[in-house]
Amino acid sequence: MTHQYDVLVIGSGASGLSVALQLAQDARVALLSKGPLQEGATLYAQGGISAVLDSCDSIESHVQDTVTAGAGLCDLEAVRYVVERGRESVQWLIEQGVAFTRAEPKVGGIEYHLTREGGHSHRRIIHASDATGRAIENTLEDRVRAHPSIDVFEHHLAIDLITAAKFGLGAERCLGAYVLETGAHRVLTFEARFAVLATGGAGKVYLYTSNPDVATGDGVAMAWRAGCPIASMEFFQFHPTCLYHPRAKSFLITEAVRGEGGRLLLPDGSAFMERFDARAELAPRDIVARAIDHEMKRLGLDFVYLDISHQPTDFILGHFPTIAARCREYGIDITREPIPVVPAAHYMCGGVVTDRYGRSAVPGLYAIGEVAYTGLHGANRMASNSLLECLVMARAASMDIRKHLAGAPRVPSVPDWDETQVTDSDEEVVVAHNWDELRRFMWDYVGIVRTTKRLQRASRRVQLLRDEIIDYYGNFRVTVDLIELRNLVQVAELIIESALQRKESRGLHYTLDYPLPDASRPPSPTVLRRPT
Repeated sequence: MTHQYDVLVIGSGASGLSVALQLAQDARVALLSKGPLQEGATLYAQGGISAVLDSCDSIESHVQDTVTAGAGLCDLEAVRYVVERGRESVQWLIEQGVAFTRAEPKVGGIEYHLTREGGHSHRRIIHASDATGRAIENTLEDRVRAHPSIDVFEHHLAIDLITAAKFGLGAERCLGAYVLETGAHRVLTFEARFAVLATGGAGKVYLYTSNPDVATGDGVAMAWRAGCPIASMEFFQFHPTCLYHPRAKSFLITEAVRGEGGRLLLPDGSAFMERFDARAELAPRDIVARAIDHEMKRLGLDFVYLDISHQPTDFILGHFPTIAARCREYGIDITREPIPVVPAAHYMCGGVVTDRYGRSAVPGLYAIGEVAYTGLHGANRMASNSLLECLVMARAASMDIRKHLAGAPRVPSVPDWDETQVTDSDEEVVVAHNWDELRRFMWDYVGIVRTTKRLQRASRRVQLLRDEIIDYYGNFRVTVDLIELRNLVQVAELIIESALQRKESRGLHYTLDYPLPDASRPPSPTVLRRPT
């Protein structure tokens, strides 16, 4: 079955919903979601959106803070482009109906409450309580569902992009995608004059992650197979404290627990952060994550403890009611006992190389949000710049697509998905085993602290897994697990290769073999290109 649209948007977070809404006034848009429309990283974003909204703040200050956090690898033009468009992006969300937290009373005439997060020199984070992502996702979802020019396809997983070169259909261009309708177990063809990847990150490539289950690097892997350069994949941000429990998925223990006196402890009850930094538990996120990782590897631990129980019960329940309630579900009383925690993969700073309009190297294909590499984040993402990037780049891509829509070529008829040479698998255990092996060796060898030997070990393993998965993929009908595993092993290979190429420690990439930044040459991003 073939669907035809002007624009195919793959992903339904802040980027995908925003670009779909801004294109729908001029185009027929198909919006694909792997699961329910709102399930994705945006829904779980607690913080907010960084933007210069206070008269005491400035564009220059926001730019400088971002560049400093990026450890010398930010693209200054990209940073300025995104930061300068922060206010208009926030205003667009307000016009859509997002209910940001108000300032009571107004401070300096500012209508909304602004908070401050790590790396920012001013209060510039506009938020909706501590659930900004949910407020954005729910508001934009309602607008998308109500728009007559947007067709929503939930439980539809993109398998691969369709390109003209692949089928000898003229000059190279993205023509759409093959998509698995998961409920019906059938593959559909979506033809489109433009395609937008808004697929988010790839946290599920690691054993522990704050990301939802849908974060399997689909967009990066599809773009790589289509011929797009991929940049800076060695820079993966880890959150220091994610709840460790066999039934707990993707639940972060906020850094505010440490800010209010929480202490990190080993199983014998001893504190350890003072050995790594004079600021102890109040050290920056990357230092705390590396310290926990070091102790876990040194002692062979699965987790460490975060203890706030020495504070009065009323204080704990008043400051951390959500954390207390969630831990209680798992039999943990945080007023009486410590919380088992582990660092978790949180944000992918690299991705598909794009320009200021979200255009990739393949004509007709755009990438926006976490899946893209714009140069904004450099070697380390500053807090709350990610939602800002989603909104700014969605607007930029929609403007560029609208500009070229009338002159875009019609999509030639492309072949249907071919399943004549495959059968149903009777070896699903292979997929489950490979998935588990991949995530474990990525955590052990390509995690927070790296060495050349570990990376080389991971490289050998990922090549064996990739060959096995490709062979499996070529013989059996596709399933959700197989598609995601194929994408994850590709993303893992890109992360490992990028990390091996960087012979220094910079930002989020820390290696014991090269513990200092390389001062012998100007810093530059790691860009990988697929051999032709």
